[in-house]
Amino acid sequence: MCWSAAASRARRPGAVAFRAVCACGWRSAAQYPLDWGTIDDRPLYEADVDLAGPLDDWTAHLSVVREAAVPLPEPLAALLVEMTGQLTAAAADAPVAALRAAGVLERIAARVGRDAASALCDDGMSAEAVATALGTTRSKPWSCS
Repeated sequence: MCWSAAASRARRPGAVAFRAVCACGWRSAAQYPLDWGTIDDRPLYEADVDLAGPLDDWTAHLSVVREAAVPLPEPLAALLVEMTGQLTAAAADAPVAALRAAGVLERIAARVGRDAASALCDDGMSAEAVATALGTTRSKPWSCS
């Protein structure tokens, strides 16, 4: 999640409010006031700014996006959970082995991802439909070329 505050470099005059935004382009409708008297010259992340509202907005946005996602088949989801546990344990006990395994998985994921994307392109599926099925929204240009 990112914060949109549009504050000036000099901080005065600064933004009067901020909101949650997402890499997909979504921006929360709600804006949350900023009290520069309290914030002073500190960066927002160091100031005592209440983030509950924007976090709730962003969480709600993610829930909507995830609900539209195609569910993973249960055996595949279970395998991914198991692999996560194994890799996490290996990172603590044998970090070089975990790093090697992560590299192998990256190569597998890249190859399978290209194959799946190619199949979707062959089926004529739009980038927006792919993004929705993946539980995200389209944030970068994507095409079947």
